[in-house]
Amino acid sequence: MEERRFSISNIVDVVRARRSGLEMALKMGFHQAEANKVAVVISELGRNIEQYAGSGTITVRAHDKYIEIIAEDEGPGIPDVERVLAGGYTTSKGMGLGISGSRRLMDEFEIRSAVGKGTRIRAVKRLW
Repeated sequence: MEERRFSISNIVDVVRARRSGLEMALKMGFHQAEANKVAVVISELGRNIEQYAGSGTITVRAHDKYIEIIAEDEGPGIPDVERVLAGGYTTSKGMGLGISGSRRLMDEFEIRSAVGKGTRIRAVKRLW
């Protein structure tokens, strides 16, 4: 298993994590379109860390049959996870599709969040 961990505190960190995740997915044998989905999810989750928590980490793990993305922060947390997963909810000026859209792009998507303590998201894309 290959693992890469990225500290996220600005857009440059997000771009670095996105690029690395894309490279890992392609190296594993994902088709370009599926590898792009992985990169988009890394980007969306990384931007959320930057925008809402200020800092956190993204870990990308290449397993035999899937790639796993874990985004963690100690930010304000998400008060209504179900509403965010439904899409269209935002506390910024965005469209509110980052987390819900990321969920649709992946094969597995888990989110744990506690107000005042932070958020952990685990997303998996299987290599078919």
